[in-house]
Amino acid sequence: MKRDDDHAPTARTTAGRAAAGNPPAMTQPAMGQPAMGQPAMGQPHAHESARAQVAGSAHYIDDLPEVKGTLYAAPILSTVAHGRLESVDTQAALQLAGVHGVVLAQDIPGDPVLAAFAHDEPVFAQATVQHIGQVIGLVVADSVMQARRAARQVKLSITALPAILTVRDALAAESYVLPPVHVRRGDAAQALAQAPHRLQGRLEVGGQEHFYLEGQIAYALPQEQGQWLIHSSTQHPGEVQHWVAHALGIDSHAVRVECRRMGGGFGGKETQAGHLAVWAALAAHKFGRPVKLRLDRDDDFMVTGKRHPFAYEWDVGFDDAGRITGLKLMMAANCGFSADLSGPVADRAVFHCDNAYFLEHVEIASYRCKTHTQSHTAFRGFGGPQGVIAIETILGDIARALGRDALDVRMANLYGLHERNVTHYQMTVEDNILHELLPQLEQSALYRQRQEAVSAWNAANPVLKRGLGLTPVKFGISFTATLFNQAGALVHVYTDGSVQVNHGGTEMGQGLHTKVAQIVADELGVPLSRVLVTASDTAKVPNASATAASSGTDLNGRAAQFAARHVRDNLAAFVCGLDGCGAGAIRFAGGQVISPKRTRRWEDVVKEAYANRIQLWSDGFYRTPKIHYDKTTLTGRPFYYFAYGAACTEVAIDTHTGESRVLAVDILHDVGHSINPAIDLGQIEGGFVQGMGWLTTEQLVWNDEGRLATHAPSTYKIPATGDVPEHLRVQLWHQPNREDNVGGSKAVGEPPFMLAISVYEALRNAIAAARGDGGADARAPVQLTAPATAENVLRAIGRLE
Repeated sequence: MKRDDDHAPTARTTAGRAAAGNPPAMTQPAMGQPAMGQPAMGQPHAHESARAQVAGSAHYIDDLPEVKGTLYAAPILSTVAHGRLESVDTQAALQLAGVHGVVLAQDIPGDPVLAAFAHDEPVFAQATVQHIGQVIGLVVADSVMQARRAARQVKLSITALPAILTVRDALAAESYVLPPVHVRRGDAAQALAQAPHRLQGRLEVGGQEHFYLEGQIAYALPQEQGQWLIHSSTQHPGEVQHWVAHALGIDSHAVRVECRRMGGGFGGKETQAGHLAVWAALAAHKFGRPVKLRLDRDDDFMVTGKRHPFAYEWDVGFDDAGRITGLKLMMAANCGFSADLSGPVADRAVFHCDNAYFLEHVEIASYRCKTHTQSHTAFRGFGGPQGVIAIETILGDIARALGRDALDVRMANLYGLHERNVTHYQMTVEDNILHELLPQLEQSALYRQRQEAVSAWNAANPVLKRGLGLTPVKFGISFTATLFNQAGALVHVYTDGSVQVNHGGTEMGQGLHTKVAQIVADELGVPLSRVLVTASDTAKVPNASATAASSGTDLNGRAAQFAARHVRDNLAAFVCGLDGCGAGAIRFAGGQVISPKRTRRWEDVVKEAYANRIQLWSDGFYRTPKIHYDKTTLTGRPFYYFAYGAACTEVAIDTHTGESRVLAVDILHDVGHSINPAIDLGQIEGGFVQGMGWLTTEQLVWNDEGRLATHAPSTYKIPATGDVPEHLRVQLWHQPNREDNVGGSKAVGEPPFMLAISVYEALRNAIAAARGDGGADARAPVQLTAPATAENVLRAIGRLE
């Protein structure tokens, strides 16, 4: 089923849209073919590794040539959710061919607890086990399969203890990994008591497996004089360095961590890649040989954390227009057995439970629940999606209760431009574009006409029901932990004019290295082909922050720009001395250096500068301005700016089976002045589809024993190509970032994920139509547990208990 309008594209990709006679979101030259002298930024250059990836010549860690004598490790996993670890019998495993030995807690020369900020997670389980799949130790062998087979032969004696497996049980037991947090503004209780209308509700939203194509992996190589080289598929090489040094009991300078690229991360390799690196390093330390550890997919599911599942309860008051007058909101995050990043994840959920809307009288309670499951961790959006879905669900219920169009209710609640523009955490919203963006999408997506068509369809079709949802996104950009908002970079210009860049960010397919290369190319005025970005390496840029919080380009791009600017200024000063002019009169463009007196080739200037002992390399450092907040009260300005967007989604459900399908999606998204429109469009489309998977098909199921039952592609369903709607139209907002960000751009990694909440709201509208056909039942709250699997859709309709 697809939209029946004249301008609807029929292909999913930008190229396909153009071929179908529908212009893409931006007019673009062919990728990789910029005009001579044209700036690199703003052009849709191909990803720097695209050709190598297509040809199969891009190296991931498992592709690296292995050093002679390399051994392989496999984890020994707990089989009980919570219990006392009485003994570990390794005799049968040690008798197998090729097995060199095991690594257990007593083999750790440094701290047996990981160097995470909460210091609450052991490297290996010791006296107790805390979840099924917790790593108790490693078996080390001559081959991968020998190690894995031997690990299964290790006999564990565990005395079971009571396990907490759900958020509700954790709340009842007051089981927390971190203390609860409360944020209040105004008087929510009084506002609720005086509200013309009032609704209560509850919701449960599931977690999500990262399902990166390249699984978790590390390769630890002992070096001379007690030094170490760690190849890690990590979003945070600096943290891996710190964790490995901490576990080995050595200084950080003795550990070098390198990552050329990851085959996907999505947050799952922000902290939890560090576990693999520590385990591999401990094995290499014990046996004095290089050790590689790569989890197979089943073990990856069982060992690593997911997106945090959330449970909510609320009491909301509102007026006749649907404007919220008072709100009490409880959010409980299932954190798993240790804190990991649950604190900042839950904090960001608090920061984003307003989404785009002014909450004058609000009281928020945030609980960080400890359960005996995998320790949940960062995932694209980092708590933002779990916050946004709560308020969008509330507004959808308000609109339904009043019989008003949900878009009108959302518009009535938007932050104002000059009033009603301060968030519940005391940050002023200065850059709100949603008053312009939402009406533009409403018009281009034919929202009003399609609402009428959906109503007509539903009136005529008793089995297949349609729903339409249009939801906005306001997403804060910066690490909420202020100290991480810094970055460094190195730019080297060689005597042949070629340029090498190294920065603290990591490449996981999102195009960070490509964008940084474009920024440096324009700063030096050279063709993009002259710029090479090298592997992330703690020996080059120290103390780098994680590539996360959608800040990779903002931080590292600006640091690299500053480094390149230092080199350019050195060259400009040199040329102005030659030509007797001011340095400000020197221009760098099109591979040339232009002064008022003459034009020189870039390469000639570089050679002459070198001959005159001019520095041709420099470092650059950047720290995000303006940001600050009090982490004890969760108030201040945690974000440099907001990224905005909106999506209009149409769905259909089968009321007999509960199956659903996304029919059409129209997106208008704000990336500021795009550094690379092709990459940004890919991030928007990919983020939306990944968010759609979170809310429709990706269901994590733990059984009554605490075992994850959905631990393989056969039982856990990420979106496939057939799930992507035929009509997927993405347009980019036309205005630059109002803050002084690199190139006038905005972050694009995480904000599009939350556009998929429009799918969830469209499904709830279809369910309301199926349940009430316009009657009183259609106005009652729709309780749809996410993900909206066929079973959950039937339950929401009332046809399945």
